[in-house]
Amino acid sequence: MASLTLSLNNPNITIPSSPSQQFLPRWINLNKTRNSLPTSKPFSLKQSTTINCSSSLSSLTPDLEEETSQERMEEEYERPLNHVWREIQGCNDWEGLIDPMNTHLRQEIIRYGDFAQACYDSFDFDPHSKYCGTCKYQGAHFFEKLDMADRGYRMSRYLYATSNINLPNFFQKSKMSSVWSQHANWMGYVAVATNEEEIRRLGRRDIVIAWRGTVTYLEWIHDLKDFLRPAHFGDDPTIKIESGFYDLYTQKEQTCKYCSFSAREQVLAEIKRIIENHKGEELSITITGHSLGAALALLTAYDIAEMKLNTVNNGKIPITVFSFSGPRVGNLKFKERCDELGVKVLRVINVHDKVPTVPGIFANEKFQHQKYIEDTISFPWSYAHVGVELALDHTHSPFLKPTNDFGCAHNLEAHLHLVDGFHGKGRRFCLVTKRDIALVNKSCDFLKSEYGVPPHWRQDENKGMVRNSDGRWVLPERPRMEAHPDDTAHHLQQVLKPVSSPLEAV
Repeated sequence: MASLTLSLNNPNITIPSSPSQQFLPRWINLNKTRNSLPTSKPFSLKQSTTINCSSSLSSLTPDLEEETSQERMEEEYERPLNHVWREIQGCNDWEGLIDPMNTHLRQEIIRYGDFAQACYDSFDFDPHSKYCGTCKYQGAHFFEKLDMADRGYRMSRYLYATSNINLPNFFQKSKMSSVWSQHANWMGYVAVATNEEEIRRLGRRDIVIAWRGTVTYLEWIHDLKDFLRPAHFGDDPTIKIESGFYDLYTQKEQTCKYCSFSAREQVLAEIKRIIENHKGEELSITITGHSLGAALALLTAYDIAEMKLNTVNNGKIPITVFSFSGPRVGNLKFKERCDELGVKVLRVINVHDKVPTVPGIFANEKFQHQKYIEDTISFPWSYAHVGVELALDHTHSPFLKPTNDFGCAHNLEAHLHLVDGFHGKGRRFCLVTKRDIALVNKSCDFLKSEYGVPPHWRQDENKGMVRNSDGRWVLPERPRMEAHPDDTAHHLQQVLKPVSSPLEAV
């Protein structure tokens, strides 16, 4: 990490309502780059929380609304998360929770967005490093290195995918001859809530799957063939997904120890193992990702449900996807099947972002006759979004400057900033949590210049170089990453039993 960071997390600072009164941030240690959302229990608006509002959209609503909004949030906090977690996870498709925005839901969206952002913050992008394409941190220290140790989760396993597929602009490869792997890219992780206080706060033991998104902005979109192919995870061949997503999720490379199991096989085996290890407990499966990672998140959720991994003796483990800036993944049949399986998807988008509009520009869920063209003529380029959409608009934030850079509109940290200030359509943009606005500029140039936050500020100190005992600057060796747990094949065999043989009761 860099040696410096920007912080606006001082709870005693109130963001002024006039742009002319805006303040400059303080400089503190970069080891504290994460937002300070509560983890053990929700903060109380009655005690110390300052709601930071902007007057830039004050013409949309009367001043009385701010007081009403605070009263509503105080009422929501009187119902703790462990009493309403199923609603927050989407059991009723978030009805009545988005507009106006429910306080618990806002915090959970941001919390899971941070799990997705961690994939970017820990990924080695440097093509001059022999470790390019892998995670910079060992699993045991992952959350500690990202200042997320207080989240109450333990790393369960890393996920890898083969880079030998036709998405050349997605994968990162080293320019050096000696590299950690010729075929693999680190794609994300599976983590489990283990802290007892956090489990009590959540109301269940949560399993998180986080998928890495795209390093570059739209280049990977051009790699998509916009071609649908049968998923074959179930018995219906009319359920189809985009072929590039399918390949990324299912292909493997037997000569590479990191890709000897496909990304699909890795995640299914791990979910099977975790569920078996926690028989009889209240569980949830939450999957998150940004950009192409959001596509993998939806595909994983469908796969887990189609394979009935979430079916246990006492019912079904809820599966929820918190998707950020995700493209369409499959056809209308895919969408309908996800609905039938009870997969709950909340899609967080910026209306100025282009990625959620593809693929399926001409035939999508907005097309009146989509079902007819799929059923009658098997139109091969028909796509449909799944789930509920939370549409945000970055022009409503007084902290962000006008820009023609589509990468800013697509940026994950910018989305989390917009969630923080969103209260509903036509309502004033008003920051609620103590989330640092400097995080927006972590990997883009989106904040207004008066905040004094440099663009693209997050980087490793000295690019990871250290001074050895001889006084020379070197790039230290990293411990070898674990490829796959020894019991991966065993649990995968349990998952992929023939359909005629039911899954083991768990």
